Amino acid sequence: MDLAVLVTLNAERAARRATVLVTDVASGAQRLVKAADIPADPLGETLDRQLRTAKSAMVEAEGRQLFLTVQAPHPRVIVTGAVHISQAMAPMAKLLDLDLAIIDPRTAFATPERFPEVTLLTQWPDEALATLGLDAYTAFVALTHDPKIDDPGLEAALRSDCFYIGALGSRKTHGRRVERLAAAGFDEAATGRIHAPIGLDIGAVSPAEIALAILGEIVSTLRGPRRKPA
Repeated sequence: MDLAVLVTLNAERAARRATVLVTDVASGAQRLVKAADIPADPLGETLDRQLRTAKSAMVEAEGRQLFLTVQAPHPRVIVTGAVHISQAMAPMAKLLDLDLAIIDPRTAFATPERFPEVTLLTQWPDEALATLGLDAYTAFVALTHDPKIDDPGLEAALRSDCFYIGALGSRKTHGRRVERLAAAGFDEAATGRIHAPIGLDIGAVSPAEIALAILGEIVSTLRGPRRKPA
């Protein structure tokens, strides 16, 4: 591998940005395509489809055999709210190989006993998210029903490239949430990124069913075609 390609690859990996290394099997020629450059690339659709699988593969394109080496950051789910739904999400996320972190300043709820082997941050979201960071391989989920906790997290998520943003609550609750976010300077295009009501429509009732619906929607968003910016 060319040294310049390797340096760029390592820099993108350190910044949690995806890349695809395209190798022409016949000639050995290589080029690195950053995730941000995929839409304009001649092989854009092929690269995007393979990147969404997060797996490397041999493909045929333009009459050539190409090996696509996919380097994708590990997806994360960051939740505000150490609640029953997030308790159910924790073991499911682990089975799905999603890194889960839960933020809740309410130490009576955010305890290791309730969330064994889960990253817990007993800070306010603005403090915790400054440490965790948000990127294109992060899903953000607001579950507390408390604007003092959920809204700062949603504001941070809307300012980021999070691939998924969801918030628990009825349509009426979400309407009030949108009004607060509008007052904070977010327009309709921005608040339109929020999945609300949250989760796939499976008729979920129990915390476990709601957790399943949320994670299903997250995986669908992660693996499906990305939304184009408005």
